[in-house]
Amino acid sequence: MKDTAYLINCARGGIVVEEDLLEALDMGIIAGASLDCFVGEPQPKKELIRHPLVSVTPHIGAATKEAQERIGQEIVSIFLDHYKIENEMVI
Repeated sequence: MKDTAYLINCARGGIVVEEDLLEALDMGIIAGASLDCFVGEPQPKKELIRHPLVSVTPHIGAATKEAQERIGQEIVSIFLDHYKIENEMVI
């Protein structure tokens, strides 16, 4: 990996070994990192979020209107697959 590379993680905190990332940043192995998720959420490692080569954002990828609508539809679908509704209303 080039020393000009940046690590970007907006998926899950557990896919990045945070200790290794800190070491890579401190040793100049990579140029920086941008993270919006951490292993220790909601209280990530202070050394990581305060590192001068790390940019952090809140983990809000699922907070879009579209994502909330999809999860709402999924919850209703799962509920209807498992429970009988006594007073069913057809629209």
